[in-house]
Amino acid sequence: MTELVKYSVSKGIAILTFDSQHNRNALSKQLVTEFHEGLGRAAEDDEVKVVVVRAEGRTFCSGADLSEASDQGMEQAAGVIVELQRSIVTHPKPVITRLHGAVRAGGIGIVAASDIAISADDATYAFTEVKLALTPAAISLTVLPRMTDRSAGLTFLTGETFDGRAAAEAGLVTVAVPESDLDAEVDKVCSALVTGHPQGLRETKRLLGAHLVENIDTNGGDLAKLSARLFGSDEAREAMLSFLSRKKK
Repeated sequence: MTELVKYSVSKGIAILTFDSQHNRNALSKQLVTEFHEGLGRAAEDDEVKVVVVRAEGRTFCSGADLSEASDQGMEQAAGVIVELQRSIVTHPKPVITRLHGAVRAGGIGIVAASDIAISADDATYAFTEVKLALTPAAISLTVLPRMTDRSAGLTFLTGETFDGRAAAEAGLVTVAVPESDLDAEVDKVCSALVTGHPQGLRETKRLLGAHLVENIDTNGGDLAKLSARLFGSDEAREAMLSFLSRKKK
């Protein structure tokens, strides 16, 4: 079986790389399992102080693998997104996302759950759920606490694409830089983080993320059910069929 999440460690930094380009790095069962395994390895390795999540190809992550979700049920698929966000927020070490290309759906949940998000200024983001009779329920657990109310209202309700600079202004990502400077910016932040004491990093991260954990634990189950209910509705089926027919033209 081809590995979909590559794991490496260098100078106190664990790097988890999504490499499932055939489905635009969708959150398939295999990729999610390997991602959790990588997070676990980094948590247990005393040499690791920082975790960087990045991706191969021109899509960071396209969200849930809907070909699997249709078999497993959308509530379970949404539950996977909820749990993935919780795993990142509660990880004992800072998690940085390095973002380029397209970032969609559950991929945006990974971004919002991470401690620091460094984006290419021409990376693209969109909450397209509204166009498909859906709502970004599961990822709202971490996205809404990050974004300003006005920015969330505009992007959630229009479903329009916005770039990395707009994402930074909205609070969704930490900073946006030209893609040619992306690796240098990630390296600079990592170099600062590795100077921190493990206990200081762990406890500061816990302090910063406490409100996210509380929100996930309180509302995660209900929002997963909401996702499933909307996905299974006649309105959503009709909207998705219409969308697919337009794409074929």
